[in-house]
Amino acid sequence: MQITVLAIGKTDNKELALLIQEYEQRLKHYVKFNFELIPDIKNSKNLSENQQKEREGELILNQLQVSDSVVLLDNKGKQFSSVDFSNYLQKKMNSGTKRLVMIIGGPYGFSEAVYRRCTEKLSLSKMTFSHQMVRLFLVEQVYRGFTILRNEPYHHQ
Repeated sequence: MQITVLAIGKTDNKELALLIQEYEQRLKHYVKFNFELIPDIKNSKNLSENQQKEREGELILNQLQVSDSVVLLDNKGKQFSSVDFSNYLQKKMNSGTKRLVMIIGGPYGFSEAVYRRCTEKLSLSKMTFSHQMVRLFLVEQVYRGFTILRNEPYHHQ
């Protein structure tokens, strides 16, 4: 299985970007993993929230393949403990999922077209986090999930 994380816009904070890269490197020992950035919409200040979501949605949909299992990071999504999330990843691998695409949207969320395309929605917390921080949290949780599956000492209960 390949896991792809799609995110709108670049990671502005250099320290945060370095931490994300560290977990990306760690993940390569467990799974084919890549983090893809979709460039910010130019002149977004001149667009309404809806227009911005629609434009971002078009860019997101262009990155997807027909067979992708698409998971949106959404505040109304399902929440997992880290152990439950590791079991979720195992089920995806067991089911023959070729590419699991986890999408972090822009500041206003997703267009209706992206919601229609998704397979599932996932929430990292009931709290609201910046889109920049969510990138690190997600990549770390995917890494944690694989260490749990391998019974490695990273995760403690």
